[in-house]
Amino acid sequence: MKTKINVTVNGVSHQGEVEPRMLLVHYLRDALNLTGTHIGCETSLCGACTVLVDGLAVKSCTLFAVQLDGSKVTTIEGLAAEGKLHPVQEGFWEHHGLQCGYCTPGMIMTAAQILERNPDPSDEEIRHGLEGNLCRCTGYQHIVQAVQCAAKKMKSKTAVAR
Repeated sequence: MKTKINVTVNGVSHQGEVEPRMLLVHYLRDALNLTGTHIGCETSLCGACTVLVDGLAVKSCTLFAVQLDGSKVTTIEGLAAEGKLHPVQEGFWEHHGLQCGYCTPGMIMTAAQILERNPDPSDEEIRHGLEGNLCRCTGYQHIVQAVQCAAKKMKSKTAVAR
């Protein structure tokens, strides 16, 4: 028995029927072909599948797609706007915040929430905010630098907008 859902993903409304047991990560990847959200551990330990649901970073392997009925989801594909990278994406690019790239979408989505909550985080606050996202390649220092760079970029954009 399938359940009807209506969810907005990256600004686009999607209506459809899903199996009640379908995880959000599988809905995004298999039903919507948004493969930027990676499947890592499927136990909520690694954070590779992190997306924003109504502005909150969540691990998409921990939610069923039916739970998202009426929600707004942002994936790594929807973070950039009008063909321009989001400042966090720019920071990861400029400060080599990735190596193999597998954890990167989840790290970026979590970092975006960190900066939304605190536009001027310390290194310690960034590290604490990223605790639920595992990287086996970088040692995290470049990731922290990337988030700090993004914070500066976002501050300068805010200052210019005023």
